[in-house]
Amino acid sequence: VQLQASGGGLVQTGGSLTLSCVVSGFNLDDAPIVWFRQAPGKEREGISCISRRDSSTYYAESVKDRFSISRDNAKNTVDLQLNSLEPEDAAVYICAAFRLGVCPYSDSAYRPPYTYVNSWGKGTLVTVSS
Repeated sequence: VQLQASGGGLVQTGGSLTLSCVVSGFNLDDAPIVWFRQAPGKEREGISCISRRDSSTYYAESVKDRFSISRDNAKNTVDLQLNSLEPEDAAVYICAAFRLGVCPYSDSAYRPPYTYVNSWGKGTLVTVSS
């Protein structure tokens, strides 16, 4: 199982980016994909999840109404559209696969100890200039 995030870069406050997570080694039907992010000195936090099994999605309060998650099952990719970016959004963005079949609604599922993470991918850096 491999996950690889890409699409990060430098963007101005208020700008947009699209991140992509390419999944290999398993089918997207089998597991929800979650986007996490980790800023320097801060805890890694799950910010968005998407599941094919029940079409469920999850957004952390900090990104709701600004970020949008989508999946392309044919390409085995999950994209995260980042809009209205703020300096506080600067972080390494990492995609991961959950061992559950659906996206949990509880915020605690996306916090340490990351109980439901089956596989971590490599991250991509997003920098937001003020």
